[in-house]
Amino acid sequence: MSEYKPPFHMTYKIINLVAAISEQVGRITVLSYGNLNPHLRKENRIRTIHSSLAIEHNSLSLKQVTAILDGKRILGNPNEIREVQNAYKTYEMMLELNPASVNDLLRAHKMMMDGLNPENGRFRSGGVGVFDGNVVVHIAPPAEFVPGQIQDLFDWYKTSEMHPLIKSAVFHYEFEFIHPFADGNGRMGRMWHSLLLGKWNELFYWLPIEELILSRQQEYYDMLGKSDKAADSCAFAELMLEIILYTLKETSVVGSTDDPADDSLPEPIKRLLNVLGDKKLSAAEIMEQLGLSHRATFRKNYLNPALELGLIEMTIPDKPNSRNQKYIKKQLGRLPPKKSNQDTDQDNFGDNIR
Repeated sequence: MSEYKPPFHMTYKIINLVAAISEQVGRITVLSYGNLNPHLRKENRIRTIHSSLAIEHNSLSLKQVTAILDGKRILGNPNEIREVQNAYKTYEMMLELNPASVNDLLRAHKMMMDGLNPENGRFRSGGVGVFDGNVVVHIAPPAEFVPGQIQDLFDWYKTSEMHPLIKSAVFHYEFEFIHPFADGNGRMGRMWHSLLLGKWNELFYWLPIEELILSRQQEYYDMLGKSDKAADSCAFAELMLEIILYTLKETSVVGSTDDPADDSLPEPIKRLLNVLGDKKLSAAEIMEQLGLSHRATFRKNYLNPALELGLIEMTIPDKPNSRNQKYIKKQLGRLPPKKSNQDTDQDNFGDNIR
């Protein structure tokens, strides 16, 4: 096995950020009763895809991306629409992917770049550079070295005893440095970062970190460049940890005391949420645990208000009167609505982190 070890040095800032992030992860886990849904909620997944592609100069708005993924037709650049569709399909594969598998990386890239690049699903066959305008800011290693360098990177990640929060950020930087693909490097690097973190804690499968990367896009590029010049990924790792911490701090857990709306919830709804916990229960089962016998009262004061507030959902939403109908608490982390990024200033640098 190779003795490869990415150049990186630890700082007090990184140690403090890891501690703060771990505290926030604990907060969300406790407030959600340890019952976070491992699947990305569609809302957060759409925001993730929109932001990651916007970094790559995809001009479609969040509303347009939502429409595409709802199966609606929109007027737009066919390649940009294809990028959205491919990204959604790739993120749908997320829970099937092994973040330690190079073959799974290639499989995900094949889906991500399907119909967009003839070399989808395989490492690049030629040289590639990263440009800021007309200036070359990074020359990636020759193509013949890419398979070995990627394998070394994956082997290092599997054996490193570094905290996952840190080594996933180091992995992200090294991945972009190697630039293993002819196209799609940026979106694949960001997705794989989330996949590595999701393996550590399922919370990260749905957390839309890309949204804050988009809002700090120039810093993202600057720290990639700074780390290149220093031959050390510390600066990039610090930025990514800052972004993760901020995203977690902005995340509230629906139905918990962390949610500002929780204090004003009527007592019947609080009791219903406590009974549901992490279980799937029928209306009759909920009534039994609440000690209720009058169905109309239960629906009026408990069930319908909780459904209307979006705190619980049906297991068979298209058949509300099904005899097999059950109810579950919505297990999600919800970020505040985000302002449109349509006015984001983008330059040519992003095109080469694709």
